[in-house]
Amino acid sequence: MTGRARGALWGVLGVVALLGAWELYKFLGPAAGFVVGATEGETGSGVMLLPRTNDRAMPHIWDMIARLGASASGGNTPPLYVAVITAGLTTLGIAAVGWIIGIVVGSFLGAVMQRWRLAEAGLLPWIVVSQTIPLIAFAPIINTIGTQASRGSAFDWPQWLSVAIIASYLSFFPIAVGVLRGLESPDRMHLDLMRTYAAGYWQTLFRLRIPAAIPHLLPALRLAAASAVVGAVVAEVSIGMQGGIGRMLIQLAGQGSSDPAAPWGPTIGSVALGLVAAGTVALIGLTLKNYRRGEQTA
Repeated sequence: MTGRARGALWGVLGVVALLGAWELYKFLGPAAGFVVGATEGETGSGVMLLPRTNDRAMPHIWDMIARLGASASGGNTPPLYVAVITAGLTTLGIAAVGWIIGIVVGSFLGAVMQRWRLAEAGLLPWIVVSQTIPLIAFAPIINTIGTQASRGSAFDWPQWLSVAIIASYLSFFPIAVGVLRGLESPDRMHLDLMRTYAAGYWQTLFRLRIPAAIPHLLPALRLAAASAVVGAVVAEVSIGMQGGIGRMLIQLAGQGSSDPAAPWGPTIGSVALGLVAAGTVALIGLTLKNYRRGEQTA
């Protein structure tokens, strides 16, 4: 069995194990959950250590699958899976724009930090700290700034652009770090060899450093693609953009009490989007197999 086939098999087994653990806990776990410190007669008091296993909180796997084939909102509307795919493609397109922006910004920052040590010392801590800002609060700020900046001009700031910027905000970080570490990866003897050829900075960059950076860059691209999807979904939820899978999550979550299996449709769709995004980058990486020796893990 090849390495790729073995990896695919372990991935399938992991999904099966997760589904089995869900159903096992639903069968064995307490229907009302396990709460510590609850006061008698007071609803909602105490700390819940184990989640509820009733059908409203934890639908069966087969109920979720059956709900995907049912009407999205009743009547003659298309099945839920059609709505999830449509919304997912919208979110995936926006995330792709954010991913491309993240690649441009992250590659520039990584190259600057590799070129000048002072820039690395000054920029890298701030790049790391930037990832601690909660997106749920940052997304409305970006949307407000864009709307205010477009007032009185011919350009109307669309909501999807705010979502793309938030997606790029999450994706540029792994790119910047991956480019920095990748460009620093060539051995000293190879750099000395380029100097003996009287190669300048740009010749060394394109002929030695960038090819050597591929094993570091490909995992960073995969991580950035998945992060862009997460950023897009969170931004859609935060600013209330219509048409994306994030907005669908909020809408169906509001119906969770009467239709508990429905919110899991866009949830599964969001997971699938991340897998599609990372898998697409992995397919791109197949064309660069000659540069992938010693590839780093993300």
